Amino acid sequence: MTDGRAAGDPREEVVEHLPAMRAFAVSLTRDSASADDLVQDTIVKAWKNFDKFKEGTNLRAWLFTILRNTFYSNLRKSKREVSDSDGAMAATLSEKPQHDGRLAMADFEKVFTRLPVEQREALILVGASGMSYEEAAETCEVAIGTIKSRVNRGRAKLVELLGIREDEALEMTDSATLAVVTGSLQPRKNIA
Repeated sequence: MTDGRAAGDPREEVVEHLPAMRAFAVSLTRDSASADDLVQDTIVKAWKNFDKFKEGTNLRAWLFTILRNTFYSNLRKSKREVSDSDGAMAATLSEKPQHDGRLAMADFEKVFTRLPVEQREALILVGASGMSYEEAAETCEVAIGTIKSRVNRGRAKLVELLGIREDEALEMTDSATLAVVTGSLQPRKNIA
């Protein structure tokens, strides 16, 4: 042979098994186009893995095993996928742009720095860090009422500076920022 294969190379026998493989594929898929695709996938896999084929064993059985395993792998994969040939399902899906969250966060950071230091500290401890008023008061070495007042005034000022209306949905990039602002906005619809 001129292509470097030894006489009796199993690759040369593959063609002999194609009609039987196609018949088996049709019996599995019940569709001639799908059967042709399955046979083609099987041949590609077999060709890539001929180094694993043991000469002297049953080539037909080996090919049929690959075909069968490919069929069941494709079947399992298709159960996890949604058939959307006309694109109707894809057209209904949308994703909020990534930059909106960064822009909202940048606006929040600018406004947050305009608050007095005491109010920022109280909001970070109670809102973002999740401390109780008692823990925050102890940390700042002030009375509980003072912390409650700072948090309330800070949240009210943030709502004012951010221009948030009572009926407006609040969108923030992270739960800590949302917690800082939402303490005074409980009746409002919050979107994380």
